[in-house]
Amino acid sequence: MQTSGHHSRPSMVNKRFCQSVRKLEAYSPQLCQTLNPFGSCNKSSNGYAYPIHISQDQDQDRYCTLESSLLSTYNSPSTVTFSPNESSLSHQESQSGVAEGSPISGLDLAEDVCELKHKLKELESAMLGPEPDSGENSLPSAAVETETWRRAMIPVPRGDLKQVLVACAMAVSDNNILGVQWLMSELRQVVSVSGEPIQRLGAYMLEGLVARVSASGSSIYKSLKLREPAGFELLSYMHTLYEICPYLKFGYMAANGAIAEAMKDESEVHIIDFQIGQGSQWIPLIQAFAARPTGPPQIRITGLDDFTSAYERGGGLSIVGKRLSKIAEAFKVPFEFHAATFSNTRFHSTGLGIRPGEAVAVNFAFVLHRVPDESVTTDNRRDHLLRAVKGLRPKVVTLVERELNANTAAFYPRFREALEYYAAVFESIDAALPRGERARMDVEQHCLAREVVNVIACEGAERVERHEPLGKWRSRLRMAGFEQSPMSSMVNGTIRGLLRDKYCGKYRVEERDGALYLGWLNAHLVASSAWK
Repeated sequence: MQTSGHHSRPSMVNKRFCQSVRKLEAYSPQLCQTLNPFGSCNKSSNGYAYPIHISQDQDQDRYCTLESSLLSTYNSPSTVTFSPNESSLSHQESQSGVAEGSPISGLDLAEDVCELKHKLKELESAMLGPEPDSGENSLPSAAVETETWRRAMIPVPRGDLKQVLVACAMAVSDNNILGVQWLMSELRQVVSVSGEPIQRLGAYMLEGLVARVSASGSSIYKSLKLREPAGFELLSYMHTLYEICPYLKFGYMAANGAIAEAMKDESEVHIIDFQIGQGSQWIPLIQAFAARPTGPPQIRITGLDDFTSAYERGGGLSIVGKRLSKIAEAFKVPFEFHAATFSNTRFHSTGLGIRPGEAVAVNFAFVLHRVPDESVTTDNRRDHLLRAVKGLRPKVVTLVERELNANTAAFYPRFREALEYYAAVFESIDAALPRGERARMDVEQHCLAREVVNVIACEGAERVERHEPLGKWRSRLRMAGFEQSPMSSMVNGTIRGLLRDKYCGKYRVEERDGALYLGWLNAHLVASSAWK
């Protein structure tokens, strides 16, 4: 860790400086705790302390230097690890070096000793009254400092972690640096990745806030991505989430029901899946087509791949094609599989191989929110993709997305939306897995933590988690020329039966305005709709 480089200052200045610190501490220990919430130490357990160090010079006089290591810049994937006993990520200095003393909104917390001494004297004057020779000119500055500290020390409800998180986000939004420091020190005492659902979520949201104020959100997000477990392990975590919570299963069932309804009289069906993943969504649909009274149609599936899915599978789309081909063969369904690639750049339909006479179904399941829109890039790739898909003349387009407004919303309202949304998700996971079970922690850390950090810490092109509620998706789809098709009541009944038989009674399904919503208690979490 770097020091401020003022060890050579005269001993008298050092002595007076420390006297100012001690006088302030004697008058207001709480204020000194805000300056140094971790006490006089070399480094806090989570690497974020900004302690006032005490050492001795050659004259045995005690002096202080201020080191700002609260907000380190993350230069290497090796600087980010998960630890169940701390806030979700503990940061260590990498071999390449960690840049310390990162500024917050232009204010350098690692000011030299003279500036810190001057600031402490102003605080002292504000609280104890001006010194006889201070003059009237010092009063306005002291009043400003008093007001700044007063704002920083606004009390927050003890035991209400949500309110403390909201207060911290508000301080970040207001650029209230002192308030941010104090509230973060308060949060670190109560968040835990092994505690109550809100404590666990709070740990990840705190990391997002820390990353945001240090302007290192992108680095943390990329580090988390690069430090993912082996592909087979990540696939295992995703499968666990798929089984214990019905969110993914709900989306797949609703989309399959809409496709089966639209294609009930078709003899040739071409399904284009814009993020096929493991291909598990299509196994029940192949089985349903096989049971059709008029016989199964000729099915062709074009799977578009992405890096994350390929990493989870441990290979390319040939794995998915072989798996689905075996299923189709077992159920005697004529089947073809075609692999294609998909990225967030402009989409071209030339590689999809649309054939005359086949009915086209397009599936957007949890994928469109990661396509940049007009708030990120001038060419608006999200709306361009929808218009390009409309040009395919599909018989049905299925859309499944999280019901979360995290795209164009400003930071503070976006934080509050994410807090309520993910609190419901973490509560639902808590109801499915015992709190002490390692699988629960693995699912939250590897399937949800990176999303939370990205939503809170990143902006511009680096914020890839850009969810929108169904109302906004409706506007986009209608502008692209689509009309909404009502979801089948049979699908609604099937999903209700699944929830009743396999999941906690706090889940609910609501049909509204032709769409299906899956919720936890009063919170809508996933919305599914069909378009043509």
